[in-house]
Amino acid sequence: MPLFFVPPESITYPTVSITGPLLRHLRDSLRTTTGQHLLVGDGQCRRYLVEVTTVSKAAMQGRVLHTFERPPLGRPPLLLGQALLKGEKMDWVIQKATELGVSTIVPLMTRHAVVQPKRERVDAQTARWQRIALEAAQQSEQWSVPVVSAPERLSQFLAAAKGSRSFILTERREFGLTLRNVELPTTESERITMAVGPEGGWAGEEVAEAEQAGFQPVSLGPAILRAETAALVAVSIVQFRTGTLG
Repeated sequence: MPLFFVPPESITYPTVSITGPLLRHLRDSLRTTTGQHLLVGDGQCRRYLVEVTTVSKAAMQGRVLHTFERPPLGRPPLLLGQALLKGEKMDWVIQKATELGVSTIVPLMTRHAVVQPKRERVDAQTARWQRIALEAAQQSEQWSVPVVSAPERLSQFLAAAKGSRSFILTERREFGLTLRNVELPTTESERITMAVGPEGGWAGEEVAEAEQAGFQPVSLGPAILRAETAALVAVSIVQFRTGTLG
């Protein structure tokens, strides 16, 4: 049964009220009618089996038949800091990282990034990325929707990562660890933070700043991958090793 997310305030137990774009999608595209069942998530690790009771132009109302609580994760959440990428590449990383189960995505403003955010468009762009994450979380049936933050400067991101097990993805290093053999935390109370650079790579001073902030440089091996490829490979390896995938 497909999963649809609604804002938590749309659920007043035992009633669920669906409005806006999701209402139009369910009513007009999927032809949902009274008596049908929906699986609804609140984005806060709860799901509800809902029977549709009324459908109108203003709202779709439903009655909660059963509530499901997310089982314990048993693994650390993963935060991805992704340097801003050109064109649709950033959209693609957000979509696929969501499918792979990241908990938070932070777009990063870095020295060699091809694109830099325009102040007047930041709010609209961030909202667009959040919608991409929402749709990907529904498609992949996640228990929650990752938060996509507004773009941050690297120094701000590094400072906020204190207290987590933090890594910065690098290439062309003669020594160091790979994501295959680096030590990872194993409990839900811990957090993994991964920083991935832009198309032009990290500036040397950015890597040095990250190391000073406690980030450990790691690589994916000798191959030089495109930025968007590296991000998803890194996330996949971490999620496999912590038990999210496989």
